[in-house]
Amino acid sequence: MESYIIIFLCVAAFAAGFIDAIVGGGGLIQTPAGLILLPNLPVSTVIGTLKIPAFSGTSFAAYQYLKKVNMNWKLLLTMMAVALPSAFMGSTLLTYMSNDFMKPLLLFILSLLAIYTYAKKNFGQHVEKNISEKTLILNAIMISFIVGFYDGFIGPGTGSFFVVAFIALMGFDFLHASANAKMVNLATNFGSICLFAIKGKIIWAIALPMAASNAMGGWLGAKLAISKGNSFIRIFFLVVVVGTLIRFAYDVFFI
Repeated sequence: MESYIIIFLCVAAFAAGFIDAIVGGGGLIQTPAGLILLPNLPVSTVIGTLKIPAFSGTSFAAYQYLKKVNMNWKLLLTMMAVALPSAFMGSTLLTYMSNDFMKPLLLFILSLLAIYTYAKKNFGQHVEKNISEKTLILNAIMISFIVGFYDGFIGPGTGSFFVVAFIALMGFDFLHASANAKMVNLATNFGSICLFAIKGKIIWAIALPMAASNAMGGWLGAKLAISKGNSFIRIFFLVVVVGTLIRFAYDVFFI
């Protein structure tokens, strides 16, 4: 394989890791780059290979968050335990069917999400204290299962979906939502990697250099998010959601 292809993929991986560490959505950069630059490979092989840098970048970002953000470990471990097998099931389904039918639905959901986040200025600016522990756990399980399955089945925008779900249904602010999203996203990536590794869908010669680049981007993105706080993350979140909207709109109307 030509060296320039690896270089372009590594640049895309760095950018994806940086964005993903702040609010999620790195797959909007990394996945199209992989599909465009590796056109002769099966889609499942490209997606499987890209899960390695995604896991690497998320790991480094999660480490940065864990050093600075207090976590509810009981709740977090519950979410990770649900998300991992859910993503495995989603990736299993991906190997048998197309996911194109979901894109119009996602376009509609993302449009509502962008409008709501923009209009509600205090969305995700503080931690909500009035949610019972039972409700918190039930919502955590539901979010982890649904978004985890989505990550295994489709992928792009997973981090953003986790962030908004944690804010809207669990009362987190943007910083705590991003920190928890990184950890749960680790579980979903690992679940998908298990499936793709079993089926021999990972090309390690491509995955490893991209993983190093994604990790560096994730490290820098997490440090920036932690230092800038909730207002910065909210703005960045809106930018990424609009980017996701444009991507899905292109897929729905022009492909």
